Amino acid sequence: MTEQFEVRRRIAAPPSAVFALLCDPAGHVAIDSSGMLQSADGAPVRAVGDEFVVHMDREALGDLPMGRYDVTVIITRFEPDREIEWTISGTVQPPIRHLYGYRLEPSEHGTLVTSYYDWSQIEERYRDKGIFPVIPEAALRATLGILARTVERPVSR
Repeated sequence: MTEQFEVRRRIAAPPSAVFALLCDPAGHVAIDSSGMLQSADGAPVRAVGDEFVVHMDREALGDLPMGRYDVTVIITRFEPDREIEWTISGTVQPPIRHLYGYRLEPSEHGTLVTSYYDWSQIEERYRDKGIFPVIPEAALRATLGILARTVERPVSR
């Protein structure tokens, strides 16, 4: 069984525009397709180890009665205009250790964006709960669609 997936989409915006949105805590909320991310506090991230807080609402998924809670996003990979990855810490302790991220590749018409979700390193105690993946692959694909409409320049017709 796979413990990670990734989706790709070409976006008509330069890597720097995509990366700037992904470094901004409010950007994560703006492009979230799951409905769980409600708001965020913190400055844009600039390096591995940087953190910000996201106010969550698990009721949006309708799977667990967690209600509203906060998580701390912790940057685990950071390469400007190329890759950003993070894990979370929050209500559930010890941290689950699942990873989310984006890889950016310049292309002729903008950026090839790869979004990934990796739960291969989660704590053993969480494996038997049957809750992974937390979000489906389709949610990553939908988030890329929202990302595209957020950063792409309007095309005149």
